[in-house]
Amino acid sequence: MSFNGRVVVVTGAANGIGKEVSKQYAAKGANVIIADFDEVEGRKHETQIRQAEGKATFIKTDVRNEKDIINLMTEAVRTYGKIDILVNNAGVTRWKSPYDLSIEEWDDIINTNLRSVFLCSREAAKEMKKNEIGGSIVNMASTREAMSEPHTEGYAATKGGIVALTHALAISFGEDKITVNAISPGWIETDDYESLRDIDHTQHPSQRVGKPSDIAKACLYLTHPDNDFVTGTNLVVDGGMTRKMIYEH
Repeated sequence: MSFNGRVVVVTGAANGIGKEVSKQYAAKGANVIIADFDEVEGRKHETQIRQAEGKATFIKTDVRNEKDIINLMTEAVRTYGKIDILVNNAGVTRWKSPYDLSIEEWDDIINTNLRSVFLCSREAAKEMKKNEIGGSIVNMASTREAMSEPHTEGYAATKGGIVALTHALAISFGEDKITVNAISPGWIETDDYESLRDIDHTQHPSQRVGKPSDIAKACLYLTHPDNDFVTGTNLVVDGGMTRKMIYEH
């Protein structure tokens, strides 16, 4: 699965899932834009990809800021000449009771997780529509768009919004040969995988907790040049957990 010459913009790419996604694209021959507010980790990741003979450029970006997003896409085109793929991965979590969540905190979650997806998609699509074969957008949602724990209202609202926004953009951008899909990760362990307990793994129908590489593989599938048919969908990557009936005995 080659992405030679493809230009990929990944937001929130300095850490976690975004870091692995950008790493995998670079390993497949893509020119990768690492967009993140964390300059230290972002530049470290850029260096690591280049040391592995990949192509990557870090661009400091606050996805809450429209000017930053416009600059991100402008610099991506200036650096590599075009944009083929966008992965909207940046996001924040706030576990806080709805009784205590301030309007400022609510707006920050909405602006970081949801508004940024619209703004990044809009600006990237302006460039993708110039390409002969269009482009691909992947939006990172969550299984929490359909199920919740207490005190996750802001996060759940943004992830549900991302799924709805995904199919809306797929319809709007379809005539420009731009596919738009979402991925809903379940439990993806981004820190110490080896410290997980047996019960953590065996409660999954897949018999293991997910890894960032599982999400990267899904991104590669949805954005491959051969895929010009799958669009407007939400691909759940959760080891089967959201299809499992759970009762306490």
